Amino acid sequence: MSEPDLILVIDEGTTSTRAIIFDRAFTPIAQAQEEVGLTYPADGWVEQDGTEIWDKTLRVCREAISAAGGAERIAGIGITNQRETTLVWNRETGEPIAPAIVWQDRRTAGICEVLKDRGLEPKVQAETGLLIDPYFSGTKISWLLNQVEGARAAASAGKLAFGTVDTFLIWQLTKGRVHATDVTNASRTLLYPLNLDPEATWSEAMTDLLDVPTSLLPEVKPSGAAFGETDADLFGRAIPILSAIGDQQAALVGQACLAPGTAKITYGTGAFLVANTGHEAPKSDHRLLGTLGYAIEGGGEAYALEGAIFNAGTVVQWLRDDLGLISDAAESEAKAAKLSDNAGVYLVPAFTGLGAPHWDANARGTITGLTRAASADHFVRAGLEAAAYQTHDLLEAFAADGAEVDLLRVDGGMAANDWLMQFIADICDRRVERPDFMEMTALGAAALAGMQLGWTNAESWARRTAPGTRFEPKMDRAARDALLDGWRAALSKTLSS
Repeated sequence: MSEPDLILVIDEGTTSTRAIIFDRAFTPIAQAQEEVGLTYPADGWVEQDGTEIWDKTLRVCREAISAAGGAERIAGIGITNQRETTLVWNRETGEPIAPAIVWQDRRTAGICEVLKDRGLEPKVQAETGLLIDPYFSGTKISWLLNQVEGARAAASAGKLAFGTVDTFLIWQLTKGRVHATDVTNASRTLLYPLNLDPEATWSEAMTDLLDVPTSLLPEVKPSGAAFGETDADLFGRAIPILSAIGDQQAALVGQACLAPGTAKITYGTGAFLVANTGHEAPKSDHRLLGTLGYAIEGGGEAYALEGAIFNAGTVVQWLRDDLGLISDAAESEAKAAKLSDNAGVYLVPAFTGLGAPHWDANARGTITGLTRAASADHFVRAGLEAAAYQTHDLLEAFAADGAEVDLLRVDGGMAANDWLMQFIADICDRRVERPDFMEMTALGAAALAGMQLGWTNAESWARRTAPGTRFEPKMDRAARDALLDGWRAALSKTLSS
């Protein structure tokens, strides 16, 4: 029998779970995908069914493995996941005690306001690199323990486990034998120090502050490392799990941004600009996030600076599914391109508050500048334009923090829109570079697994280039400034204070 020659990547995102299989050249040869539902039980609440996530993940893995020729061909598994989404489950049964609280969820805004009113945010930022916000997992865990009957007592007795989605999948894949996460996912919980030291552990100061028992928490490993083996019953043989990494950091690796100063932005459900800062821990004075970029067992590590836009692809979904203004995402490009201008219409998509650099959990979406000249197509264009304006705001904050980004390497579903990529280049006055293969989160997880297998290493991966398309800024300064003035006016009407 020939040696296993493929890597299976589980890419569990906010709205879908996918299995993509890569060969030794990191070319995808098979994939399967299923949508994962989101529910909105109250204003600002966003939930998912953890059991649905696992069932669909298992199903797409089996489908992709079958299409690739069977489990005997799989040398290892990489996992990349939506970050911050919070699950707590019973250690004996593996069943979640409540729906998963999704990263977009704002139900803990009150808890966060109390902590900020106590003047704790500078201390929290110094310890974790993060701001106090419902976005992160820590307050979500605390909420679950306080709101689910008997949960806090069960947690204190060691009967429950917490995990972000990567941890939950590793638990299920190994039938509960491994309870682990990686440094990037840990760094998004508000419970882990901004520290790349391999001896670093969960922050006692933060677990005490948020009243989270350490018995809940997983072991923290490098992003590229051994995370155990799958139970043999799942795929017909045990397969090693060789990487786990949060989706935005995975895209950083996938885009080969392993050198300090390189950066990427992923336009998915949200949009996330991440810049590699090397071995220098980032300190932001402009409400950006310091985070852990990646760590490779025996192969290097990096810090990163990040800015998060909460709603990007969700705007296109809203235009399609709730307003019925487009039949599919691709139609948005044609509708925007046929208009000569935006007619003064601006959409600020604060559906679940605003992320960086504003961090306003109480903001809600607005549409401004409506006249009788505004059409349905102007709504669509405004939804796309919002991604560009928010990117501009992030880039300004990055520059103010000393992390100037000259080249925007883009990926994610919205990056397929040529009109939007050109508009981003124009509004941001930056070159935009889009690879032909845009599944950078999956590619990053595959690369990390490949490094564990000896198929590549960090040095050669950093030199990797990929064919793609470059968009150069063309808009004159006066037109750009006028559009940005309109955006700032709309934004001022959206911010809650």
